[in-house]
Amino acid sequence: MPLYKRKPFALVERPKDLEPHELVFQVRFTKEIFRDYGISNLITSLCIAILNLRCSSEYLNRINLYRQRVWTCKVTAKTNLTYEEALVSEKRATEKVQQFPKELVAPVLRDVQFSMLTLKDLVNKIATKLQENVSEGTELYGKRNSRVYPCKIIKVIVEEADKTQYEVVWLDNDKKITGNAVVNGEDLVRKKLPFTRDVLKSFIRESTYRSVPWVLHDKLARKHGISIDPPEELRSKFSFQDGRVVNNRKRSRNEEDRQNTGERNKEELRKCKRKKLGKEKSEGLISEENTEKEDHRTDEPIKYPIDDLLVQPAVDDPVFTERPSLSRDFNVPMNCVGDLLMVWDFCSSFSSLLHLWPFSLADFENALCHKDSNLVLIVETHSAVLRMLIKDNRNYTTTIEKKKRKPKITLVTWTEYLCDFLEMVDVAELSTYVSTIKRGHYGLLDVNAKLGILRELVAQALTTDFVREKLDEYIEQQQVLAAKRREEALEEGRKKREDKERLKAESDSKEITKGRNVESAGSSLNALVNGNHSRENGDIADKWKQVDTEEKRYGKQQKMEAKAPVENTKDSARKGAQKMTTDDRMGAKQKRSKEQRKEYIEREMEKRFIRTNSLGKDRYYNRYWFFKRDGRIFVESSDSAEWGYYNTKEELDAFMGSLNRKGERERALKKQLDKYYDRIW
Repeated sequence: MPLYKRKPFALVERPKDLEPHELVFQVRFTKEIFRDYGISNLITSLCIAILNLRCSSEYLNRINLYRQRVWTCKVTAKTNLTYEEALVSEKRATEKVQQFPKELVAPVLRDVQFSMLTLKDLVNKIATKLQENVSEGTELYGKRNSRVYPCKIIKVIVEEADKTQYEVVWLDNDKKITGNAVVNGEDLVRKKLPFTRDVLKSFIRESTYRSVPWVLHDKLARKHGISIDPPEELRSKFSFQDGRVVNNRKRSRNEEDRQNTGERNKEELRKCKRKKLGKEKSEGLISEENTEKEDHRTDEPIKYPIDDLLVQPAVDDPVFTERPSLSRDFNVPMNCVGDLLMVWDFCSSFSSLLHLWPFSLADFENALCHKDSNLVLIVETHSAVLRMLIKDNRNYTTTIEKKKRKPKITLVTWTEYLCDFLEMVDVAELSTYVSTIKRGHYGLLDVNAKLGILRELVAQALTTDFVREKLDEYIEQQQVLAAKRREEALEEGRKKREDKERLKAESDSKEITKGRNVESAGSSLNALVNGNHSRENGDIADKWKQVDTEEKRYGKQQKMEAKAPVENTKDSARKGAQKMTTDDRMGAKQKRSKEQRKEYIEREMEKRFIRTNSLGKDRYYNRYWFFKRDGRIFVESSDSAEWGYYNTKEELDAFMGSLNRKGERERALKKQLDKYYDRIW
């Protein structure tokens, strides 16, 4: 079961007093049953969801909790999942774990039991050991007559410390024995591990009930004859209690805590008797305070965004447009649309690697529905993927060489190579179509069968070295571009800070200069007045003449001083305007270059295709997809059973106008649609 914040989560028990005809609400993926739908105020719903629904059994509150990304897959340890996504992840991981090779289960479990390594180190140790050491029953490849054939080790012959020989039996394509031989260790070609490291991690988690030391489940350990007693070096630290390995240090702490709590309880009982009377009096006051606090909480404003299904209409909401209906006029059946888009997106994205000319989705859809067996588009698509598998020098190459096929695929022979591929993958659902294809009636297959074959071809192509190397190259280039974008953002921020500091320093210097000019003007005026009043002796006529002369001189000086600042102001204004115009031009040019640079980096990152992600989800968890080689917005229902699309700009505008930004999912979807709007139309 999924973990809630990395801890086990208990489901609600089924009500015992249910009537046969009583209407109830059931959670689809947990089968929990509730009597009350639970439409309560938003604040109460959010608080209850956060508190793990301790005091609620309402359907809506539990559903909202399951839709939060606080769940963890117990098998893969993936976090940030919804409950349903965690369930699906556990189911897929468990299916992969069940496919773990039976001959390797016991050796791996022996290495896991009581290991003190971290999970990553333990997985690396086991993978390295399995890759280097071969044992009886291991299937691999051996060299014979300068060629490589599949074989199986039946006996290990050790002659010297540094030289080992193996007795092997040769196998055909049906795993039947065709002969035996003794070969040297250097003549064996080891296969890749039949499982990934993620599968090994999931297998270890599924097989153990605790980590560091890793301890197997008792039944599993006894089944494979593995000891459940801790080794001597761990007995001082760990011991058994109720059939479980327990840390001795924690156990001793717990015992001490119990003793201490026992003594404390006696003292607390005495105190409780004394406080009982006072408590009854204070309970009335406390309840009144709590009701006031609850009333105060309900008055608090809601912080958006919140879960979309909790959003209620408000007075300040904008006018939402009506959501347009989807177009569903696909030529292929509805359950095939997802595979159709996946195969076409792969062929379009890796067209240069496949040496395949890009084609439109409409042409690909029409070609699949056509009854002709040798349509050029269908033949070229299959041939391109088959050529890649041949060049990869793996199982398909060996199959082709055994049947002595020519390496060139033609319009006549492509169905033979396709039948060889279907026989190699040995998928029961697809093997039934081999006889029809061999008779030359590929076109008579239904669309579901054609897309099933193409889906398997794409799955095999994604595991080839060509695709992996290309993806690694794209990832490295994206990392370089992302580093450049970060450097430019940091440089831009540094320049903004420097400009801000420079403007602040200039404003401070202007204020200082202005203050000094005012002081100098005041001192000169005072000196002039003091000079006029210092002469008190002499002839009265001379005094009046002198006063007239000083007044005239002072008047001329004032006129000159008044005229000079006006001219200086005009010159400085003219120069300032020219400087501002030049600065504006330079600033606009730099801004344009920065925006162009950002757009260039975004375009280059998009060219390095890794995978196509959905634009987001709406309030009902429908996914929205945009493929840059098709002008439509595809809509996938939450259960992937229904598909539709928007085909016109008016439909997209109406849909964007119906999104409510107060919801988490629709806010993120609106942001992505705004980002890609110019590229869609």
